[in-house]
Amino acid sequence: MSGPRTADGAAVPILMYHAVAHEPRDATRRLSVTPAAFAEQMAILAENRCTPLTTAELAGIWRGGGRVLPDRPVLITFDDGYEGVHRYALPALAEHGFPATLFVSTGWLRGPHDTGGGLDTMLDWGQVRELAAQGVEIGGHSHTHPQLDQLDDEDLRFELHRSAEIVADELGAAPASFAYPFGHSDRRVRRAVRAAGFAQSLAVGNGLARRRQGPYALQRVTVRRSTGAAEFERLVEGRAIGRTFAMDRALTKGYAVVRRARQARRKAIRTRG
Repeated sequence: MSGPRTADGAAVPILMYHAVAHEPRDATRRLSVTPAAFAEQMAILAENRCTPLTTAELAGIWRGGGRVLPDRPVLITFDDGYEGVHRYALPALAEHGFPATLFVSTGWLRGPHDTGGGLDTMLDWGQVRELAAQGVEIGGHSHTHPQLDQLDDEDLRFELHRSAEIVADELGAAPASFAYPFGHSDRRVRRAVRAAGFAQSLAVGNGLARRRQGPYALQRVTVRRSTGAAEFERLVEGRAIGRTFAMDRALTKGYAVVRRARQARRKAIRTRG
């Protein structure tokens, strides 16, 4: 495994996971991985001497914080906050001493802030604290997981600030990193994320992350239930990503047009009102 370049301007694979489960619900099945597949993927990273970083660590290096990128850098990230991240992913991460980043939708987690929107069995805050204690960076992923670029300014601020407040209250430290629900953002959303106190944020894009993308639009690659060992190695090496996600990119571009049209209609309605 040669991996992407690791000089200045390096391309870094940021792996995006969701649920880790034997039998996920239908709503999360496609974006889930089995515990055995996750363990195998972590072993592949270890065998190829990859160096996992947290989101905050990568952003800090690219801001010029005095560190340089290690050989074969990679990020392991999880979205939403499914219980299997604690039950199945944490032991595999701990076996290799790997850090990771978990982006939690605070209104989906079990406990006092639960809005009932979780798509499968979710983490509780005790489990989140155990993950943090084991080297998992906890980031924000909004409160109720809406499409942020479809919200008005007031609701957007609520989703971001409420998420940050709850993480800070539960863990004793404000989250530094954020991931956009569904991967959707625009300039207004990115400004709001920064104003809410987040220092960096991840999109999807299904491409490698590069410094020139800026700290609020770093791309990730999706790991799915259908991702086999050979494909996983290609993702980490940065090979054939364009072909692998060609259909996803076409759908994303088409949906972006739909979202912009919806935004324009809402803006026109507010103006007439």
